[in-house]
Amino acid sequence: MSKLGLTLRAGVHTGECELRGQDVSGIAVNMAARILDLTPGGSCRVSSIVRELTAGSGLEFEQVGTHRFKGIQGEWVLYAIA
Repeated sequence: MSKLGLTLRAGVHTGECELRGQDVSGIAVNMAARILDLTPGGSCRVSSIVRELTAGSGLEFEQVGTHRFKGIQGEWVLYAIA
């Protein structure tokens, strides 16, 4: 993608989603979008839930901060894939 002048980024979270016609919504979608807002170009940030669910996969993570998100309870630790 860099050859095209594009920089990709991804914010990943998992949880319940709601299907409303052709739209997907719900707290998991909201959380992924908020994580994406904090993700710099060329990288991927994941929630602590994603890190826990991928235990044993061989993926390595580096903690990048703790955040509070509007409309979502608690503090959330975010990780970068190392």
